[in-house]
Amino acid sequence: MPDQPAPRPPDPQRRNQKSRRAILDTALDLCAEHGYGPVTVEAIAARAGVSKKTIYRWWPSKGAVVLEALDDAATPAADFPDTGDIRADLVTQMEGLLRGLFADPRVGRALTGLIADTQHAPDLARDLDQMLIQPRAEQARTRLAKARTDGGIRADADLDLSLELLYGPVYYRLLLHQGDLHSSAEIRELVDHVLRALAPHAPE
Repeated sequence: MPDQPAPRPPDPQRRNQKSRRAILDTALDLCAEHGYGPVTVEAIAARAGVSKKTIYRWWPSKGAVVLEALDDAATPAADFPDTGDIRADLVTQMEGLLRGLFADPRVGRALTGLIADTQHAPDLARDLDQMLIQPRAEQARTRLAKARTDGGIRADADLDLSLELLYGPVYYRLLLHQGDLHSSAEIRELVDHVLRALAPHAPE
């Protein structure tokens, strides 16, 4: 009888990825059930089936776990298209952002709690800006800069202020519990208002 092949040893990378995924999903699930505040590293570890030591080996705090979970959720949702039509691209990107982030109650509750936590955690505030906000803001800024070059918006348009005009209402509604921008009609209305303010000057 031929020798049976020796069983393969467990793949540490695969095991680590499985544990990481369980931790991130659990963090969002617990935020949805209890709100961000009551969630603890101990609770995440217990439900994810890992040790607290494992979590602290990869992340310094609960906030860091939740931030990475949010970054994972936002990665496919906030991609910025470039079809040559700035209005269509803004509508598509904002619909994807709202559908991917704010339509999921796990994400909305986690994000609002995390932002509140940054008020007294400067390192977490820095990481939130560097990991979640700035990379996506830069995508939007790049797309608006191209529209400015192509004549789709005014040549003197302030890109940072334009971003605030576009995305400020989203976070205003989220953080002050005013209801989400949830319909395509509302998103298009917001984009149209901002683009009217940014419209190129008519030639004299």
